[in-house]
Amino acid sequence: MVLSSSGVKCEQLTQPASVSLQPGERLTITCQVSYSLGSYTAWIRQPAGKGLEWIGMKNTGASYYKDSLKNKFSIDLDSSNKRVTLNGENMQPEDSAVYFCARVTVTQTIINC
Repeated sequence: MVLSSSGVKCEQLTQPASVSLQPGERLTITCQVSYSLGSYTAWIRQPAGKGLEWIGMKNTGASYYKDSLKNKFSIDLDSSNKRVTLNGENMQPEDSAVYFCARVTVTQTIINC
């Protein structure tokens, strides 16, 4: 028997429409959120014509990054203003992408045999 518990929550995340940079410049994108930053916020990017790439995620207690990107990107939290900022160093043309912020949620499935 499989039991699944799911719910629908509505959260608001707002980020700028676009950012233009020159090669070598620093990227800063801030995501304004409606929830407590005790929850993880993830950053994901999607280069044109390619799939999604997970950059990392952070909450008030911990952070995790994709190994190949951990020296390029960092995530900062401003808990009092509910802002999550992605910072990128030495941005290059190959870093051109749509960057998304997203709240990380966990779906729990209980399996009884």
